[in-house]
Amino acid sequence: MKRNCSIAPRQLVQVFAGLCAISLTVALLFTLRGAWFILVFSVLELTAVGWALLIYARHATDLEYVAVDDKYLLVELVHAGKTQCFKMHLDQMQVDLPGSRRALIGLRSAGTQVEVGRFLTEWRRREFAQELRHELAIAVGVG
Repeated sequence: MKRNCSIAPRQLVQVFAGLCAISLTVALLFTLRGAWFILVFSVLELTAVGWALLIYARHATDLEYVAVDDKYLLVELVHAGKTQCFKMHLDQMQVDLPGSRRALIGLRSAGTQVEVGRFLTEWRRREFAQELRHELAIAVGVG
Protein backbone atom coordinates (compact mmCIF):
# COMPACT_ATOMS: atom_id res chain seq x y z
CA MET A 1 0.00 0.00 0.00
CA LYS A 2 1.54 3.26 -1.14
CA ARG A 3 1.10 6.28 1.11
CA ASN A 4 1.45 9.71 -0.45
CA CYS A 5 1.77 12.47 2.12
CA SER A 6 3.29 15.15 -0.07
CA ILE A 7 1.57 18.11 -1.68
CA ALA A 8 1.48 18.03 -5.47
CA PRO A 9 3.19 20.95 -7.26
CA ARG A 10 -0.18 22.16 -8.62
CA GLN A 11 -1.63 22.27 -5.09
CA LEU A 12 1.46 24.12 -3.93
CA VAL A 13 0.93 26.83 -6.56
CA GLN A 14 -2.68 27.23 -5.44
CA VAL A 15 -1.68 27.58 -1.78
CA PHE A 16 1.06 30.07 -2.67
CA ALA A 17 -1.34 32.13 -4.84
CA GLY A 18 -3.79 32.32 -1.93
CA LEU A 19 -1.02 33.34 0.46
CA CYS A 20 0.14 36.04 -1.96
CA ALA A 21 -3.38 37.40 -2.40
CA ILE A 22 -3.97 37.69 1.35
CA SER A 23 -0.54 39.09 2.20
CA LEU A 24 -0.50 41.63 -0.62
CA THR A 25 -4.06 42.75 0.15
CA VAL A 26 -3.13 43.48 3.76
CA ALA A 27 0.11 45.16 2.68
CA LEU A 28 -1.71 47.36 0.15
CA LEU A 29 -4.22 48.43 2.80
CA PHE A 30 -1.38 49.53 5.06
CA THR A 31 0.35 51.24 2.11
CA LEU A 32 -2.80 53.26 1.39
CA ARG A 33 -2.75 54.44 5.02
CA GLY A 34 0.87 55.61 4.67
CA ALA A 35 2.83 52.58 5.95
CA TRP A 36 4.56 51.78 2.63
CA PHE A 37 7.34 49.75 4.31
CA ILE A 38 4.79 46.99 5.06
CA LEU A 39 4.53 46.34 1.31
CA VAL A 40 8.33 46.01 1.07
CA PHE A 41 8.41 43.46 3.88
CA SER A 42 5.48 41.58 2.38
CA VAL A 43 7.25 41.28 -0.98
CA LEU A 44 10.45 40.12 0.75
CA GLU A 45 8.48 37.56 2.77
CA LEU A 46 6.65 36.22 -0.28
CA THR A 47 9.92 36.00 -2.22
CA ALA A 48 11.50 33.90 0.53
CA VAL A 49 8.43 31.65 0.87
CA GLY A 50 8.21 31.32 -2.93
CA TRP A 51 11.86 30.27 -3.11
CA ALA A 52 11.37 27.64 -0.38
CA LEU A 53 8.23 26.28 -2.05
CA LEU A 54 10.04 26.10 -5.40
CA ILE A 55 12.77 23.96 -3.83
CA TYR A 56 10.13 21.77 -2.17
CA ALA A 57 8.19 21.37 -5.44
CA ARG A 58 11.34 20.26 -7.26
CA HIS A 59 11.77 17.38 -4.85
CA ALA A 60 8.12 16.56 -4.05
CA THR A 61 8.11 13.69 -6.54
CA ASP A 62 11.53 12.23 -5.67
CA LEU A 63 11.46 8.47 -5.15
CA GLU A 64 13.41 5.24 -5.12
CA TYR A 65 11.85 2.08 -6.55
CA VAL A 66 13.45 -1.33 -6.07
CA ALA A 67 11.91 -4.55 -7.45
CA VAL A 68 13.05 -8.14 -7.96
CA ASP A 69 12.13 -9.45 -11.42
CA ASP A 70 13.07 -13.03 -12.48
CA LYS A 71 16.84 -12.68 -13.03
CA TYR A 72 17.21 -8.95 -12.39
CA LEU A 73 16.97 -6.33 -9.68
CA LEU A 74 15.30 -3.23 -11.09
CA VAL A 75 16.18 0.10 -9.47
CA GLU A 76 14.62 3.43 -10.43
CA LEU A 77 15.81 6.68 -8.85
CA VAL A 78 13.98 9.97 -9.40
CA HIS A 79 15.72 13.08 -8.07
CA ALA A 80 14.62 16.63 -8.99
CA GLY A 81 12.74 15.35 -12.03
CA LYS A 82 15.68 13.33 -13.39
CA THR A 83 15.17 9.57 -13.66
CA GLN A 84 17.89 6.93 -13.57
CA CYS A 85 17.06 3.27 -14.18
CA PHE A 86 19.30 0.31 -13.44
CA LYS A 87 18.88 -3.39 -14.29
CA MET A 88 21.24 -5.56 -12.26
CA HIS A 89 21.81 -9.34 -12.50
CA LEU A 90 20.66 -11.19 -9.38
CA ASP A 91 23.31 -13.91 -9.50
CA GLN A 92 26.14 -11.34 -9.14
CA MET A 93 24.29 -9.06 -6.73
CA GLN A 94 25.89 -7.76 -3.54
CA VAL A 95 24.06 -5.73 -0.91
CA ASP A 96 26.30 -3.62 1.33
CA LEU A 97 24.84 -2.63 4.68
CA PRO A 98 25.34 1.01 5.66
CA GLY A 99 28.51 1.34 7.73
CA SER A 100 27.62 4.62 9.41
CA ARG A 101 24.49 6.55 10.34
CA ARG A 102 24.29 8.57 7.14
CA ALA A 103 25.57 5.88 4.77
CA LEU A 104 23.23 4.48 2.15
CA ILE A 105 22.66 0.87 1.09
CA GLY A 106 25.09 -0.10 -1.66
CA LEU A 107 23.90 -2.37 -4.46
CA ARG A 108 26.59 -3.84 -6.73
CA SER A 109 26.39 -6.17 -9.70
CA ALA A 110 28.67 -6.66 -12.73
CA GLY A 111 30.38 -3.28 -12.42
CA THR A 112 27.20 -1.31 -11.71
CA GLN A 113 26.91 0.34 -8.32
CA VAL A 114 23.84 2.13 -6.97
CA GLU A 115 23.06 3.60 -3.56
CA VAL A 116 19.49 3.50 -2.20
CA GLY A 117 17.76 4.36 1.06
CA ARG A 118 17.82 8.17 0.98
CA PHE A 119 14.30 8.44 2.34
CA LEU A 120 14.68 5.87 5.13
CA THR A 121 15.83 6.33 8.69
CA GLU A 122 19.03 4.59 9.79
CA TRP A 123 17.04 1.77 11.43
CA ARG A 124 14.76 1.28 8.37
CA ARG A 125 17.81 1.27 6.04
CA ARG A 126 19.33 -1.65 7.91
CA GLU A 127 15.98 -3.46 8.00
CA PHE A 128 15.45 -2.89 4.26
CA ALA A 129 18.96 -4.14 3.43
CA GLN A 130 18.35 -7.33 5.40
CA GLU A 131 14.95 -7.86 3.75
CA LEU A 132 16.49 -7.29 0.31
CA ARG A 133 19.26 -9.79 1.02
CA HIS A 134 16.63 -12.32 2.08
CA GLU A 135 14.51 -11.76 -1.05
CA LEU A 136 17.57 -11.98 -3.30
CA ALA A 137 18.58 -15.28 -1.69
CA ILE A 138 15.10 -16.66 -2.36
CA ALA A 139 15.08 -15.36 -5.95
CA VAL A 140 18.51 -16.80 -6.74
CA GLY A 141 17.67 -20.10 -5.00
CA VAL A 142 14.45 -20.51 -7.01
CA GLY A 143 16.05 -19.55 -10.38
